Amino acid sequence: MFAEASLSVWGWGGLGVVLFLITFGPFAIFYLAFYILCFIGGCFVVLLLFGKINSEKHLERCEHSYLPSTQTAILKVLEEMKSESKPIKIDRRLTGASIIDEPLQQVIQFALRDYIQYWYYTLSEDEAFLLEIRQTVQNALVEFSTRSKEVDWQTYFTTRLVDDFANHLRVFRKAQERLNEREDPKQRDSSEELLDSFFEAEVEMERKICRDVVCMSRKDEEGYLRDLCEVLLYLLLPPGDFHNKNMRYFLKEVLARGVLLPLINQLSDPDYINQFIVWMIRDSSCNYEAFLNILKLTDKVDELEAVKDKVLEELQYLRSLDTGGDDINFIKNQINSLLFVKKVCETRIQRLRSGKEVDALKLAANFGKLCVIPLEHILVHNIALQFFMDYMQHMGGQAILFFWLTVEGYRVTAQQQLEVLQSSQRDGKIQSSQTTKGLLRSAALGVYDQYLSDKASPRVEVDEASVTRLAQKLSKEDPTPEIFDEIQKKVYDMMLRDERFYPSFRQHPLYVRMLAELDMLKEPSYRGSDDGDGESFNGSPTGSINVSLDDLSSGSVDESAQLHAFISDTADAFLNPLPVAGVCNDHGKTYALYTLTVIRKSSDGSEDIWKTYRRYSDFHDFHMRITEQFETLSPILKLPGKKTFNNMDREFLEKRKKDLNSYLQLLLNPEMVKACPMLVPYIYDFLENKAYSKGKGDFARKVPPLIAKSDIDPEHYRISAQLDENGDDNIPLRVMLLLMDEVFDLKERNQWLRRNIKNLLQQLIRATSGDTINRKIVDHVDYMTSPEQVSDYVKRFRDSYWPNGILAETPPRRDRSLRMRTRVAAKTTLLGVMPDELKHIIGAETTRKGILRVFDMFQHQPLNRRLACVFLERFLETLFPQYRFPELFVKLHSRSPRVLRYSQKLRSLHKR
Repeated sequence: MFAEASLSVWGWGGLGVVLFLITFGPFAIFYLAFYILCFIGGCFVVLLLFGKINSEKHLERCEHSYLPSTQTAILKVLEEMKSESKPIKIDRRLTGASIIDEPLQQVIQFALRDYIQYWYYTLSEDEAFLLEIRQTVQNALVEFSTRSKEVDWQTYFTTRLVDDFANHLRVFRKAQERLNEREDPKQRDSSEELLDSFFEAEVEMERKICRDVVCMSRKDEEGYLRDLCEVLLYLLLPPGDFHNKNMRYFLKEVLARGVLLPLINQLSDPDYINQFIVWMIRDSSCNYEAFLNILKLTDKVDELEAVKDKVLEELQYLRSLDTGGDDINFIKNQINSLLFVKKVCETRIQRLRSGKEVDALKLAANFGKLCVIPLEHILVHNIALQFFMDYMQHMGGQAILFFWLTVEGYRVTAQQQLEVLQSSQRDGKIQSSQTTKGLLRSAALGVYDQYLSDKASPRVEVDEASVTRLAQKLSKEDPTPEIFDEIQKKVYDMMLRDERFYPSFRQHPLYVRMLAELDMLKEPSYRGSDDGDGESFNGSPTGSINVSLDDLSSGSVDESAQLHAFISDTADAFLNPLPVAGVCNDHGKTYALYTLTVIRKSSDGSEDIWKTYRRYSDFHDFHMRITEQFETLSPILKLPGKKTFNNMDREFLEKRKKDLNSYLQLLLNPEMVKACPMLVPYIYDFLENKAYSKGKGDFARKVPPLIAKSDIDPEHYRISAQLDENGDDNIPLRVMLLLMDEVFDLKERNQWLRRNIKNLLQQLIRATSGDTINRKIVDHVDYMTSPEQVSDYVKRFRDSYWPNGILAETPPRRDRSLRMRTRVAAKTTLLGVMPDELKHIIGAETTRKGILRVFDMFQHQPLNRRLACVFLERFLETLFPQYRFPELFVKLHSRSPRVLRYSQKLRSLHKR
């Protein structure tokens, strides 16, 4: 029975399966299994959701069971606050000028939208916080606008901004000079070594500040900008807004990382600067000669490769053209020009890669083929005369050349004075002929005493008969413009025929450098040093009053040496293209020049006698240096006052001469020297027969570096400290001289040449616009800061950051070949825009080197960031003069390891 029952079950079961498969198909079993799994899964999800909801309700009941019940009044207040939507009213006035406020409001709106709203709405939908931020930003802008209206922007743009740029350029030039002194060529060409030298030079100039950390570390730069922004918010925001930590943090981050950091990144990008240079000078035509000079002078293979690739691309395109008629000749000319450029690039690349750069040896081999410039042309050409003057000083013949130049100056002065006298007599004006003749006699005797008398040192060696005849003429006859002609002609013949002078000069490297400056070399690749002996020509003295100066002694100088000095009388004013001792008049600028006769006696009885020439500004600078270096001298030494400097009255000049003599006597008193023995090198530097400068002279080099360099006040490295010595209130002249000194390194060159450059610039300014150019600069600064221009600046900023109201994406970095071609284009544009008149004044080679130095300075992004930081700091100092921003910057930048090392070095030198 059990077997029959089991069989029946299996039979009916099998029959059911067969019928199921026949009815639903063979895959029905899989559908059935899937449906069962879905059912089970659905049940599990329902149980999970039911449990979650019940657990949350349970936790909420438990939480409220531990808290006191909410009072009814609080609930009602909350309901009323939600029901009332009280709008915040914002005053849209910012600067008081609607043309500025409108685009500025758009900038604020875009900034809030793209830097705050995009993440804030993910946290809250409350608009109050955003409105509070907008109101705070507007309050800051209102305060900023108010302070901007109180600033003297003319002084900032024409002096302080130029000062910062010139200082930056000076530090860069010093860094380049240090690299050029290194023997390893890899170090000279290393960008890292240049940056290291630059910031070392910055420490030496600033002493307590070095911006290397801020400029070379992204993290430190962001921290620096945050600190500045926090200080700005403190000064611009109301106290309540500033103490709101959340709002202050948001604004600080937006300003630092959203505004300042992107702005600095863009302005410091060398490629952006190169594009800006090309855009700024886009109206000037491309100079083919300047382009070839750049290709021949560049030391960057990448630039040459980029130009070569572009040339090949253009050649391929031109050769693919199928043209006829007149166009074919034009295309052939283009192809020939491109082939020539290609050849220049290939030759230069081969030289750079092989290391066979053209040097002085090749130039020396070409000496016989160099252009010959007659001596008579050299003596009347500013640039050529500078090199010949340096050569004559090197050969010990400077007295001969200076005598010839002084006589030329005397002749011009005498002719002018006699013409003025004759004109006055014709017009019936009363003018004493004896006074004029007395002045000329005094000047002629000064020339004779300095160069031809037995006391002259060094003495011009000519035949005694000529000197005797001249002395008789001076004693018996009235001086004439031609009184020195006989001896001057003999001196000229001596310079022309003596093998030591002009003939040897034509075989000297200085002659080659002179041709390079005159742009008369076929290969402008001779790169000699710009350093020269550089002794300045100061003209002839007048009579002197003997005022002895007492004994000097120092461990670095002969202890038994004795120094005496005399300050000469000053003559009346007379015009002379070369400065003559006395009262000088350079195109309306009158100043007194004092002659110091210095006698140094040694223990063996020998004497060294020389003369040097100093202006009152030189005395003033010397006094400032020693009183800042030796504070104990301040209450003792009193320099004659400076406020009456422009008074050329004879009685005043006589009184000043006596006061300066008394000043020197007191300074060289044995007790004074004994009290300040380290003062001696400064005195010797001041009394040396050379152009006085803030650098150290031959005597100063004998003392330890602590005295000669380290203890010089850092302000003397500032360019702005040199503006006073010009003694000219003309803004264009000051600015042009300031920039030319640093760009073309004129301070290191012959002082006589620099004085002539200044005179030429004065003539150029007066010839172009006269005295109105100063007014034009003031008007231009006013125009740049006018509401219309400020509105234009804001609109440009808005359109560049938010074109069409959309935040601009970071542009992709341009490929290296395009960037290299832009470098070449920028250099070509800068060199081509330089006027030929400038090359005639300072020389073609000097002009090229100066322009390329400025260009190279902008090719290092860390240095550009440093310049941007300096501009920003000086802007804040100008905007908030009543606050101690300089001290803040010292604290921010003194954390640099270089500052710490420099401080330790100074302390170790002081201990010695």
